[in-house]
Amino acid sequence: MIELSSKGWPDKPDGLLAVILDWAGTTVDFGSRAPVEALLATFHRVGVDLTEVEARQSMGKAKLQHIRDLLALPSVAEKWAAVHGRSIEETDADTLYEAFLERQHASVVERSTVIQGCPEAVRACRQCGLRIGSSTGYSRSLLTAVAERAKSEGYEPDVMLCAEDVSPGRPAPWLCFENARHLDVYPMSCVLKVDDTPVGITAGRNAGAWTVGVVASGNEVGLSYENYEGLSQELRASMLDEARSRLASAGAHYLIDTIADLPTVVARVNHRIAHREMP
Repeated sequence: MIELSSKGWPDKPDGLLAVILDWAGTTVDFGSRAPVEALLATFHRVGVDLTEVEARQSMGKAKLQHIRDLLALPSVAEKWAAVHGRSIEETDADTLYEAFLERQHASVVERSTVIQGCPEAVRACRQCGLRIGSSTGYSRSLLTAVAERAKSEGYEPDVMLCAEDVSPGRPAPWLCFENARHLDVYPMSCVLKVDDTPVGITAGRNAGAWTVGVVASGNEVGLSYENYEGLSQELRASMLDEARSRLASAGAHYLIDTIADLPTVVARVNHRIAHREMP
């Protein structure tokens, strides 16, 4: 018989080990404008005019799956049949995806300005000893273009994973796990997942990580910085409340306006982990 110690398992770390950041709407591209504008333009080219509400419904998923989800919407299927005189076929998603990639390349660099406060927040995380992972629903070629601009503006994560690296994508936890593997950190209860979409928050919860929902700069508000700043106080408050509600319903442990507020959350989560709290 082997007698185990009363602890059973080694002590886990006393604080966070890593943060996994989303890209569009979280670290770059205030309002997550590039993907939605590309989707609207792609569908318009085939005679189907999406609303922004429709286009954003599956934001955060791998873009091919996002397009498949859009084609599965009854409202989109009705528009498609009216224009093309037939129902949607499986190959239509692949055709639209190729057109999307072409369109996205033309606009992604222009839109993907690093969000104010991002480099400083990441620097503060590194000073706390955290490693920096990232994931996106973009393809590898699109992520490369975004990452090159981000690096020139002061933001460069340690790991960059995209939709092509792990399947299935969000809301499955595999991109979170793969980030942790590349960063060489565990357990997942010492990882913080930061995302601006409900599906990204769900992925973090499914992985057993702490989660932070990004509200003002993210998909759930969906406005460029200029348009967001131009809102009346009443309308801004209403839009923020609605966005917070959706991200909270997805399971976010914390909500922040932009990534500039992340260091405060890191300190709070570190305190909770030190007191042996779990996500």
